[in-house]
Amino acid sequence: MASRFDWLIDEARLTAQTMLDRAEELASPTLRLGITGLSRAGKTVFTTALIHALMRGGRLPVFRAMHEGRIAGARLEPQPDDGVPRFDYEGHVATLVDDRRWPESTRRISELRLAVDYAPARGGRRTLTLDIVDYPGEWLLDLPLLDQTYAEFSAKSLSLARAPARRPLAGPFLAALEASNAAGTADEPEARRIAALFTDYLAACRAETVSMSLLPPGRFLMPGDLEGSPALTFAPLDLPEGAEAPSGSLHAMMERRFEAYKERVVRPFFRDHFARLDRQIVLIDVLSALNAGPAALADLEAALDGILTAFRIGRNSWLSALFRHRIGKVLFAATKADHLHHTSHDPLEAILRRLVERALARAEGAGAEIDVVALAAVRATREAMVKRGRAHLPAIVGVPEAGQHDADEFDGLAEAAVFPGDLPENPSALFDPALGFNGLSDASGGDFRFLRFRPPVVERNAEGLALPMPHIRLDRALEFLLGDRLK
Repeated sequence: MASRFDWLIDEARLTAQTMLDRAEELASPTLRLGITGLSRAGKTVFTTALIHALMRGGRLPVFRAMHEGRIAGARLEPQPDDGVPRFDYEGHVATLVDDRRWPESTRRISELRLAVDYAPARGGRRTLTLDIVDYPGEWLLDLPLLDQTYAEFSAKSLSLARAPARRPLAGPFLAALEASNAAGTADEPEARRIAALFTDYLAACRAETVSMSLLPPGRFLMPGDLEGSPALTFAPLDLPEGAEAPSGSLHAMMERRFEAYKERVVRPFFRDHFARLDRQIVLIDVLSALNAGPAALADLEAALDGILTAFRIGRNSWLSALFRHRIGKVLFAATKADHLHHTSHDPLEAILRRLVERALARAEGAGAEIDVVALAAVRATREAMVKRGRAHLPAIVGVPEAGQHDADEFDGLAEAAVFPGDLPENPSALFDPALGFNGLSDASGGDFRFLRFRPPVVERNAEGLALPMPHIRLDRALEFLLGDRLK
């Protein structure tokens, strides 16, 4: 009953906030764009590159408003939410351009407001206020928890932990569960030990050679100022079907903390941020999953399916738009396309489309506009033909990060030509081990390996401003996400 009451209060607050947002848009058209993705997908780089492209321009032929010269300029403005950290655009540009390092990964929510002055095709001058909300994709995977009981969460989590690809990583955690007594008296040290082992298991699943994606609760891997709090000190337990939690038991303690996590962590994120978005891009590191093999691809597919179920998707009617934000456009983007030769870009998009196939069908049925793209928000490589023997092979050339290795270990200073291999035209070949693909999980060395490259050299002009950054299909993403609002 209390949960139902809280839900009704949240719905009322969302309706009131939406009506307020709509009233403000009458005076100043505003679009709230959510940027998210799972670990290592490049959220910070994409957000920085998107802002930089709007402010500095560059070669963006598919982004019509820019290509036609109708964007007069874009400027940063104070963000509307004083309680949310500001996205450190200037610091990230300096890291990319001056240090030639990739910025630190997104570990918390941040915002930035950009005012885009443009000329509509029919003439005149207008301003679109773009509120960019950057947040970790792992938080999206928490949203389905709002509709789960602790028993359901435990059953689903343990089913994943006992799957063949994960069981070796979950061994210490599962052993601790076998030695515990859910109906026994609650013991704080035991609860902390089990929760720590559960967190270690989730962290092991995220390692590069494993690259699992479906890892809720999301804050366990990026706790921030919640680290050590009871709301993050719980774990799934082996529970008999229909078991009640005895008062004062370990079961009761874990269940109470699970509910606290939902109410104090997940629900505020949904209510205050996620439910107010108008557009969304989901960045996906498909290449890391390819490195890890079919189990990682299948896990990524399940994670993406779960992510899209969380969206309030569908077109707004004129009446429903007054009372509820609804995400009308979702772009799924396979990042790091610059790690492949352009001949593999279409197959990369095909693999991504295969990964989100079920989610696409559900979203399109709800009226949302969906697209997929392979892109590199900041292009770190160039293409070349390299002679090997009598053959001329397509290669990519860039500066691999120090410590990366192929036949040799790279020092982070010298350029190298890399042959990334060709992705199969038929994505199904990557999802079935019987068809021969094993990724780096194959003891024989695997089928694909993608190196990490340093950012490219980007000059600054006489005023000290960074020149436009090279990219792959950032303009296509901009056109899809913003083009209709700049006509």
